[in-house]
Amino acid sequence: MFDKYFKAHDPELNINNRLPVARAGLPFILAGAALFLVCLAADWACARNFFFVLTLFVAWFFRDPDRPTPPEGFGLAPADGRIIKIEDLGDNPHTGGPAKKISIFMNLFNVHVNRAPVSGRLTSQTYFPGTFLNASFDKASADNERNVLILETPAGPVAIVQIAGLIARRIVSWARDGDELKRGQRFGLIRFGSRVDLYLPPEAEIMVAVGQNVSAGWSPLWRDGAALGRNQA
Repeated sequence: MFDKYFKAHDPELNINNRLPVARAGLPFILAGAALFLVCLAADWACARNFFFVLTLFVAWFFRDPDRPTPPEGFGLAPADGRIIKIEDLGDNPHTGGPAKKISIFMNLFNVHVNRAPVSGRLTSQTYFPGTFLNASFDKASADNERNVLILETPAGPVAIVQIAGLIARRIVSWARDGDELKRGQRFGLIRFGSRVDLYLPPEAEIMVAVGQNVSAGWSPLWRDGAALGRNQA
């Protein structure tokens, strides 16, 4: 289901990462570095150069920049990428009832660490096996391998769906049922290009448009009336 390597590790190490790269990327970075050293010792010039460049690329791909969390009052993007769809739904497939849906496509060059868009308690987390279609396709939301997290918030339930893509074959989640996630907190990642769908309460006032690029834990997506109410109280 999720990355077996990190099941044996404290999820807090990943959620509160202090390294410049995501911990989930360390096995790949170290493997590339080890192969580079082997080729260096053997004086295999072409292979040495290849693994040197590959290791740099993998380290860059798994970069995990530390980002300050903006003031409350709006919900944040759960992923870096481009907004590819915004729609009103008559029936939310994850929590029922009407909802607003925002889809973010993450290409190979985006930061792939996912962050909580709003503070809330993780009431459930469900993994669905599936295909590996291009994540920009509409049917990827229902057909692709995905992980659905439901956050209970003062404004109502918010569903975050991590979706594997054509290249991405591993969904990683460090959160556990019952966890209290803080707005902007890391909770997982998807490797090598993918998509994140966000299902919001129907009254959410969307602040972004299709085609806009957003950053996880930083870019505002919708006005959070519940947070504004708490601040004014």
